[in-house]
Amino acid sequence: MSDTADLLAELKQRVGCCIDEAKEKLHRLSKDIWSCPELAYEETQSHNRLVEFFSQEEGWKVDSHFKLETAFRATWGTGGSEKVNVGFLCEYDALPGIGHACGHNLIAEVGAAAALGLKAVLENTQKLPVQVQVMVLGTPAEEDGGGKIDMVREGAFEDLDVVFMAHPSKEDATYLPCVAEHDVTIKYHGKESHASAYPWEGINALDAAVLCYNNLSVLRQQMKPDWRVHGIIKHGGVKPNIIPAYTELEYYLRTPSRAELPVLKKKAEMCFRSAAAATGCEVEVQFARNKYDNMLRNAVLEELYEKNGKALGMDFTTDEEVLRNESGSTDFGNVTFVVPGIHPYFYIGSNALNHTEEYTVAAGEDRAQFFTLRAAKALAMTALDVLLHPELLQRVKQEFTEAKLKEERTQRKSTEQSA
Repeated sequence: MSDTADLLAELKQRVGCCIDEAKEKLHRLSKDIWSCPELAYEETQSHNRLVEFFSQEEGWKVDSHFKLETAFRATWGTGGSEKVNVGFLCEYDALPGIGHACGHNLIAEVGAAAALGLKAVLENTQKLPVQVQVMVLGTPAEEDGGGKIDMVREGAFEDLDVVFMAHPSKEDATYLPCVAEHDVTIKYHGKESHASAYPWEGINALDAAVLCYNNLSVLRQQMKPDWRVHGIIKHGGVKPNIIPAYTELEYYLRTPSRAELPVLKKKAEMCFRSAAAATGCEVEVQFARNKYDNMLRNAVLEELYEKNGKALGMDFTTDEEVLRNESGSTDFGNVTFVVPGIHPYFYIGSNALNHTEEYTVAAGEDRAQFFTLRAAKALAMTALDVLLHPELLQRVKQEFTEAKLKEERTQRKSTEQSA
């Protein structure tokens, strides 16, 4: 083995040991977040707990409210002006009603553990080929609103060379498809009237909502197979004998690529507005401030992570249906258009499905700890690969640039075709 290979093997072994040595305080961190579920942009206690955690760790510089009120940044470096800046992300918002049913307490733990382990081995290593900065970003509001998108807009990721996070699931996977998505709220305004005595005096906003729903259902037969439109009627009226003067719907629009999303949005908006025209209602179409991009993959990082994960005993899924059809959305997709990164998934010892009460329980169980720390080790080991082999980092960046250019060409083509 070469000197670099020997050093890399030694550092990978040490990073695992360092993470294991911190397992008790990492478990407490995760449990504290799990025990206090907070919604998007309101994660005050979870944010404060993470800020406290890094403030008590020697050597970290902590910015308590970084770009957003419930975001933070913790940094540590080896010195020097030219550094490779490696980032780890923590999420910690919960879901309404069912708490940490997506396991964001474990995402926070993984990010913290990987960063602690990497720092511990690097600060005692003199033979690094590059100077390093390790950065941890606390990113709120993944479940609703897209805190990372706000942070992208504020330039929070501009200094990073590569970024890592890992998401709990019911299987180990280097990648699961995450699609582009945009929320939209549709509000119809009509006119109240007695529904039996003089219905002709009313303008029925519920009719507009029902037509909107049906218009979208008819649109489905003209949609591409991998497009998704799903929604609810949030407000349908107040009493059966009153013509509804106001109705409200909420829909999510999803496409595999952000390049296709404007095409679907244009078609959906015609459905919204035609329902208003048919019923005589006024309509408000309010698209959410942030839209979620699809994930820009990085095969170099994925292969490194899988190799490290297998060395730790991970059993990566080969189920083609899972690998092809998973179609959630995440604001990490927007990050991957700014800096190369990966968002692998890790098994936590349960077959429960995300966004269920069963997964909330699983995310808080002691059994999840072994698997969570294993994912953190794999992330830290992958970071070591790119730090000790600068040519790997160059390949990562080259693939990122090429993938981004390909997406931009696709977007231009879609825009031209829909014009």
